Amino acid sequence: MARPLIAVTDSVFPSLDPAIAALKRVDPELRMAKSPAADDILEVARDADAILVTYAKLPSDLLRQLRRCKAIGRFGLGVDNIDVPAAVACGITVTYVPDYCMREVSDHAMALLLALARKVAFSNNLVQAGRWEMPAVVPIRRLDGQTLGLVGFGNIPRLLAPKAQAFGLTVITHDPFVPTNVLAAARVENVSFDDLLARSDFVSIHAPLLPETRGLFDAAAFAKMKRGAFIINTARGPLVDEPALIAALDSGQLGAAALDVVATEPLAKDSALLGRANVILTPHTGFYSIEALEELQTKCASDVARVLSGEKPIYPVKA
Repeated sequence: MARPLIAVTDSVFPSLDPAIAALKRVDPELRMAKSPAADDILEVARDADAILVTYAKLPSDLLRQLRRCKAIGRFGLGVDNIDVPAAVACGITVTYVPDYCMREVSDHAMALLLALARKVAFSNNLVQAGRWEMPAVVPIRRLDGQTLGLVGFGNIPRLLAPKAQAFGLTVITHDPFVPTNVLAAARVENVSFDDLLARSDFVSIHAPLLPETRGLFDAAAFAKMKRGAFIINTARGPLVDEPALIAALDSGQLGAAALDVVATEPLAKDSALLGRANVILTPHTGFYSIEALEELQTKCASDVARVLSGEKPIYPVKA
């Protein structure tokens, strides 16, 4: 019996050893695309039994050219780079890993919140420039008694909530789909989106990127926030209208922003977000730890192996 062929469209990992180990039971042949361009992907994937993808785009016109593909495993917790309905129409099972970096992203969001609140990056830059000037850093408010609004209350914000509560923050959320018993156990109040904006001193975004959430934080949303409030985004860059964000920062409507994700990555070298004392930027590293990447590869590849073995995957994506 011929060995299954698995095409790898792109990879950001130091090695694929954890994935290879998880695939061992189906004894596949792996082929790596020269680049994430469509032609290079098709060169290795047209006759592949499965695909492993990280950031490469898999649109419908590419998917329709796959002759044997049974599974697409996404190394990540979002699938906006895959046309999932088209894949399903082609008889392809799409899997992802929705729970691999929950601790890391919740830690990163909390770290960004603390860095904003205590003006850590700004203070560091002053001292590094030879300025030991406490008056330049004020004012700073006590965290205890302030309010954190979580936009979305899935796995990651559910881990973030107790971390914020440990600092004395009151935590509220806007999530129309979360069960009331989950909210009660977490000691988190579910409110309308407008109410969250009006009440929060810090807003941390954890919503999925969908057509209806793209640009969710626009000029109208920023206008409804407390003047001087802080915003944190560790979810998806396009959830925020960046020109509107910049205008809100310029006007003082927003006090500061901390972003691990931006609308177009990598961030353009001439971006208006750069060079601002009240903006903290990290290069989409919220998900990262050594342990998280090993878990990601193992879970993703294991599900692909299940599909190729005729079994049900643990993490299927529904169209």
